[in-house]
Amino acid sequence: MTTRVHVTTEAAAELPHITEPRKVAPQDARELTRLFLDQLATLEEGTPEHQYARNTLIEMNMSLVRFAAKRFRSSGQDMEDVIQVGTIGLIKAIDRFEVSRDVQFTSFSVPYIVGEIKRFFRDTSWSVHVPRRLQEARSELAKAVDELGSRLGRAPKVSELAELMCLTEDEVIEAQIAANGYTSASLDAAVGNDPDEENATLAHFVGQEEPDFALVEDFHALAPLISDLSERDRRILHLRFVEELTQAQIGERLNISQMHVSRLITRILTGLRKQMLHTD
Repeated sequence: MTTRVHVTTEAAAELPHITEPRKVAPQDARELTRLFLDQLATLEEGTPEHQYARNTLIEMNMSLVRFAAKRFRSSGQDMEDVIQVGTIGLIKAIDRFEVSRDVQFTSFSVPYIVGEIKRFFRDTSWSVHVPRRLQEARSELAKAVDELGSRLGRAPKVSELAELMCLTEDEVIEAQIAANGYTSASLDAAVGNDPDEENATLAHFVGQEEPDFALVEDFHALAPLISDLSERDRRILHLRFVEELTQAQIGERLNISQMHVSRLITRILTGLRKQMLHTD
């Protein structure tokens, strides 16, 4: 059961007291989240007011964590564990959200939540979990490949397999990927019979996608732009995005206000973005 909360303009000056944040109706939660985030940016960390605003934001937005966790229902992991991990992502999103940016908190926070859950699976999962429908599709795929291979005298195309199996091409590709998890081999297994390659193992021949390659071009274009910034601007970017300090912590380092830090970061990023996009 959700609870409707009436928000007035006077609430912007003083946060309303919400006794059961998790029961706030979704339509109210969006409006209240913006209000609490605005106030959180002006409150001093460590104060009771800051703690109340932060904790209420976490409780009010647990529905986002549960929404993201539903994607992983078939993972075999306990959903309570998944929700707990997702909550860590939500907390990171709250701590790093900047009210000066023109972005909805929902759009900002969900990638943090999902990313934290995926990191949890990456660090704790050791086996491949294939849904039953893909297990069945793998069996049908093997039969279709044999049948078409004998009939055509060559390896069948995805489109031909899709027609025979009455599936879409995307579903056939998904089944092919799932088939790769049907059997496994040790990465330490020896490969080949050449005595000169007696130390060669499967690990030497297995490639992997390097996601950082996609960032090389952006980094190459961004590096000279950052070099042209003033020493203070470069230090602010380093503190915010390398050391991942909060705006309040950066303000303490530079002996300026948190709001001033927010304006400086906005100015720096806007300038870099315009130069990267070659806009006037």
